[in-house]
Amino acid sequence: MDEPRIRPAIASDVPSIQALIRDAYGHYVERLGRAPAPMRADYEELVGRGDAWVLAIGDDVGGLIVLRTEADHLLVSNVAVAKAHQGRGFGRGLLDHAERRARQQGIDDLRLYTNALMHENLAIYAKLGWEEYDRREQDGFHRVFMRKRLAP
Repeated sequence: MDEPRIRPAIASDVPSIQALIRDAYGHYVERLGRAPAPMRADYEELVGRGDAWVLAIGDDVGGLIVLRTEADHLLVSNVAVAKAHQGRGFGRGLLDHAERRARQQGIDDLRLYTNALMHENLAIYAKLGWEEYDRREQDGFHRVFMRKRLAP
C-alpha cells in the first residue's frame, strides 16, 4: 500500500470527495435535523479555487481539508476523514498540513468552526490545542468558533 500523502485536490477527485463527505458527515443528519454545511458545499468550486486538499491513500481519497486564506487568519472550513480511515491520526495530519500552509503564508492564526451538537469534534479540537472564542448562530446552525495561535 502506498504511503498516505496530502496533495491538492483535482477535478477528478470530486466524486470521491462527495462520497467521503457523505460517509464522514451522514451520521450527523439525524442529530442536527438536516444535512450539516459540509454536505451542502460545492466541491467542484472549492477544488477549482484550489482550496481543497485530499489525503490520498493509494488511489483512495481517505480525507479532505478545505482551507481559505482570510486577511488575518487561515480558515479550516472543513476537515473530514472517511470512517474506514478514522482513528489512525489522519485528521491530525490534515490539521498539521493546515499549520504548515499557514506558516508558509506568514499566518500565525488558524480558525475553524463546528456545530455545537458535534461534541466529539469539540473535544478533539480542544485536545489538539484549539481554543473556543465564540458561539453564535450562523446560516441557521449553532456554531462554535475556535482558533489556534501558532508560535513564531
